[in-house]
Formats: sequence, structure tokens, C-alpha cells
Amino acid sequence: MKLRYSIALSLPLASASAMAADLALKLEIPQLNVAEYHRPYLAAWLENADQKVVANLAVLYDTKKKDNAGTKWVKDMRQWWRKSGRDVELPIDGVSGATRAPGEHTLTFPVAKAALDKLPAGQYQLVVEAAREAGGRELVKVALQWPPKSAQSIPAKGKEELGNIVVQVKP
Repeated sequence: MKLRYSIALSLPLASASAMAADLALKLEIPQLNVAEYHRPYLAAWLENADQKVVANLAVLYDTKKKDNAGTKWVKDMRQWWRKSGRDVELPIDGVSGATRAPGEHTLTFPVAKAALDKLPAGQYQLVVEAAREAGGRELVKVALQWPPKSAQSIPAKGKEELGNIVVQVKP
């Protein structure tokens, strides 16, 4: 059951599915003027209308710590941890990665492609959560329709730990 919510496993779905749609996430990690700055841990996942995780898209943490010690702090991404994290084994192949420095980043999800293509049509939320050691936490949700009928860039904005966020979808 460790991979229950992992995109590596997908449950058979009875409704219509998306065909070859693409999803990308542009996000800004702001440079904070604080005495002790640590790069934020970050998780991005897709939820259905019932707020159930249908795909883990990214889990960024300190992957270079000896003996996988960076996983100790992923619990600080509380929403992700409660909904999905405690049930997966880290690192998740193709989903886990290193933290990112302040600046703008684009995340694509090639490993999630197969799982996303099997999602039933409907309303979803892409959720981004950031948590920083000696810092704060932030959660941003972006509503989207899947499969997309047309190419769209859906903007959102964090308040402190996250800056501008743009979810890009293409049919």
C-alpha cells in the first residue's frame, strides 16, 4: 500500500479520459530577506473534486543528505503529508527531486503523463505546498478543468513562501 497515491499506480477509471493532454507548472520561489534562509521543500499534486489525491506531481526536498535524511522533514509539508506523503516511499521515481533556489522554475511531469491521460473528465485542483526550515508554510490551489478544451495559462499567487504560479494546460 506504500504507493497507494503514486502516479506509478493508476486505478481503472470508468469515465471518459483525457487523450494526450499536457500539464506544466511555472512557479516562483521568492528570495526572502531573512537571517537564516533555507530552500523550501515543495510538493505539487493533483486533487479531484472530493479533494482526494489522484497524482503526485513533484516532491522536492534535500535529496543529497546522507542516508536519505532529507526525508525526515517532508512531514513539514503538512497537507501533502496527510493526504499522500505518509503512504508513499521516498524517493518516488520521476517525482522526487532536489529543492530549488530562489527564482523562476518550470516543472513538467513526463512520468505523470500516463496517469493524467487516464483521469476522467472533470474539475480538479493543482495544489502546491511549500515549507521552509526556520521559515513558514504556504499552500496554493489552482482550479482547472481536465482534460483541457483549449490551451490555458491559469495564474495564482502565493503570499510569502511562494510567488507567482502559472498552471499551463494544453489539449
